[in-house]
Amino acid sequence: MADSSFLATRLDRAAVPLAVGDLIALIVLLTIGAINHSSVEFLSSNPLYLLEVFAPFLIAWALIAPLVGAYSAGAVETAKSSVPLAIRSWIPAAVVGLALRAFVFRGGAAPAFAVVMLVLGSLALGGWRALYFRLR
Repeated sequence: MADSSFLATRLDRAAVPLAVGDLIALIVLLTIGAINHSSVEFLSSNPLYLLEVFAPFLIAWALIAPLVGAYSAGAVETAKSSVPLAIRSWIPAAVVGLALRAFVFRGGAAPAFAVVMLVLGSLALGGWRALYFRLR
């Protein structure tokens, strides 16, 4: 019972546009990274490869973001509250995603890659959310 009330405070229906945008931002970031390290021809002929690139980070984001409050009522109020919630959610989600990538999925978690994912993921999510509130 306490778990459902905890999650109820972490999930707000008004945050659905943020959730969709967050997923798009992460997929775009991961796709750009995959294109930088593989050819478009390789990616188009191996569509499952992209799913393996996306999976660890999207699974981690789906698990961590609601717990931290990325989709709470506070996240839908202003960019001033939403952007930090996204970044605070991304940092542990990226760590979990890197662990999944290293131990469950194909890929590694080299320190340089970890830094790139932490920084660029924070910029992608924070930038998208700032843009959302500017245009809303």
